Amino acid sequence: MMKAAFINTNLVKPPIAPIGLEYVAESVRESGHDVSVLDLCFEEDPETAVMRFFRGTRYDLVGLTLRNTDDCALASRVSFIERFLSIVSVVRNNTDAFLVIGGAGFSVMPVPIMKKAGADAGVWGPGERAVTRLMRKLEKNEEWGSVSNLLAKSDGGWRMLRKDDREEYPDFPFHRDLVDNRRYFREGGQAGFETKRGCSKRCIYCADPVSKGRTIRTRHPDSVVEEIQSLLTQGIDVLHTCDSEFNIPPGHARAVCRRMIRAGLGDKIRWYAYCSPAPFPRGLAGLMRRAGCAGINFGADTADAKMLKRLGRDFRPQDITHAVKACAAEGITTMIDLLIGGPNEGKESITRSIERIKSAGPDRIGINVGVRVYPGTPLHGMVAEKDCGLVGNGETYDPRFYLEPAVAKEVFDLVGRLTRNDERFFFLDPAKDDRNYNYNENKKLVEEIRLGARGAYWDILRKASGE
Repeated sequence: MMKAAFINTNLVKPPIAPIGLEYVAESVRESGHDVSVLDLCFEEDPETAVMRFFRGTRYDLVGLTLRNTDDCALASRVSFIERFLSIVSVVRNNTDAFLVIGGAGFSVMPVPIMKKAGADAGVWGPGERAVTRLMRKLEKNEEWGSVSNLLAKSDGGWRMLRKDDREEYPDFPFHRDLVDNRRYFREGGQAGFETKRGCSKRCIYCADPVSKGRTIRTRHPDSVVEEIQSLLTQGIDVLHTCDSEFNIPPGHARAVCRRMIRAGLGDKIRWYAYCSPAPFPRGLAGLMRRAGCAGINFGADTADAKMLKRLGRDFRPQDITHAVKACAAEGITTMIDLLIGGPNEGKESITRSIERIKSAGPDRIGINVGVRVYPGTPLHGMVAEKDCGLVGNGETYDPRFYLEPAVAKEVFDLVGRLTRNDERFFFLDPAKDDRNYNYNENKKLVEEIRLGARGAYWDILRKASGE
């Protein structure tokens, strides 16, 4: 048996429980090792907490997770990577354990981060099987170069040993008992859960296929329900899916909902989901509602047909309207996310998109200006060829955004005029903060949750506005 420690480095408020870290830690515990968790989210002084944690205790392996690389907002461009690297350095100075780093944020740009981190290995993608296999090798003092989804040193740099995008979920249910989920619920307003991983879509900007793989791997509905029931026993009854898009594939979404209904969860929990506007087949909204779904965030990006194609989306503007109206008929609240300023965007496409979304009738509409450019995505290659439209510095891991030069100078004024008299819109304008759409360090959100609000953050803010 080995002794392992896992460290959550995400300090964002409202706090978000480290679901990936919990999954990995539970898998390591299930394989027979001793597991401890250090959660820095609630520590006033993370460096002191790290030193205190390692004082007098020796670990064989220590894993650190990076959930997000930055706040994904052009107006602020706050990076979390330097803070993460600082924590890694403090850990390295306080233990001689084998050091592994991973997480969804790390998996977006693993090699640039590994070059700076000073860790012994990195996990690219899901870590449950990779870390348990690594520990098995280390315990036997064997070479670990055959373990898939790990990064190892090679010729002065770093290389992926073997990438497996088809890695299945562990064959046991997660109990979610290794971090203080009650406190996360009390101060963060929700808990996350997964029903699948991976995304087979070809959106030009999205990092999910890079970090989670292009092959969709589904969880058995029984395992999903058991995890939710474990959270319920902890008093947590408001949840949010962590899937890229819950309704893809629709057959799996139906199966999960039916299993939740049979378990009687529809009357006990309230949950929210990320979904694609299509496929959103007839009857799905009703099934989700009976399973307890209260709200859906549709990542539409645009309602302009040409821009949808340019962004690599595979649905039509009318699909957005269909999905919103199907949800409204079942009493499910809806949020539409728009992405303004992508390649070849013009004033006409912006205007057309916003007007069509207004008429579709969602309860909330969020507008992000500028498209985050992640390494490994088609957009990254496109903007490198254009050599224009980039906002941000040259460091690979610092937040960089593409903003179409043709609209860059007037886009904020244009969007402001189009949305000014419609209270449904969230729009983060660098000159204003009255419709704040950035969840990072959002004081309004923190206060509403402290007062008892629960749910998706967009829905908490919607209700706080009096709707």
